[in-house]
Amino acid sequence: MEPHEQIMQGPGEHRVAEAAERIVAEGRPRLHRTWTSLVATSLLGGIDVGVGVMTLLFVYHETGSALLAGLAFSVGLIALLLGHSELFTEGFLVPVATVVAGEASWLALVRMWATVLVMNLVGGWVFTWLVMQAYPELHRTAVTLGAHYVEGGYSLRTFCLTVLGGGVITLMTRMHHGTESMTGKLTASVAAAFVLAGLGLWHSVLDSLIAFAGLHAGGTSYGYADWLGWLAWAVLGNVVGGLLLTTALRLIRSAPVLNEDSPATGAGS
Repeated sequence: MEPHEQIMQGPGEHRVAEAAERIVAEGRPRLHRTWTSLVATSLLGGIDVGVGVMTLLFVYHETGSALLAGLAFSVGLIALLLGHSELFTEGFLVPVATVVAGEASWLALVRMWATVLVMNLVGGWVFTWLVMQAYPELHRTAVTLGAHYVEGGYSLRTFCLTVLGGGVITLMTRMHHGTESMTGKLTASVAAAFVLAGLGLWHSVLDSLIAFAGLHAGGTSYGYADWLGWLAWAVLGNVVGGLLLTTALRLIRSAPVLNEDSPATGAGS
């Protein structure tokens, strides 16, 4: 499909149209995957993020620096990018744009969101158990950081942290689709990891894995019931941030391309 001439006028508009086309082209197969493929990809996403959490814990344990630990976490987001696995909050921009373009149904979107979130957590839970058994010296760090999130409270401040966390990850997805350069994509992943983990933003999957590590270590002041309450708070804020801060505005700018697709593809949704 070629972008309509009207949406190619003005500085940068042609690149916006091309990025929108890439987003829809990627989202179509993602929303129509089999259950087996979706579950496997989502489990791998939890494991990939778990690698980033492992490096984050190590660096924080050795240096006590949240900024360096955040930079170390970029290993996880790079693994997601190069391994083509799936992270819950990456499922905002691309799948929503695909549904808006008429390439899939809203039910398919909800199916994907629910499966990816649950399987990310399952994969991450298993991986962090392995990490805690292999590296007992990280137990105290995991317990301390896990409590920092789970016991952070439900306030305007923490809700804003979850909103910013969802927005940053969705921005990373948008940057990935704004360029075909692998160097650019890797730079976006490293930058997003630094902002997300280094600045202490709240992310439903990343921080759940840190909380799991603490629970596996034992001796936490929080339990799984406390974590579930925190998770609901984090998911709500991440969804608000991902959809409103980034996705909605990008959809408005890309509307001509998405609307151009809808009549021809709506029957397939």
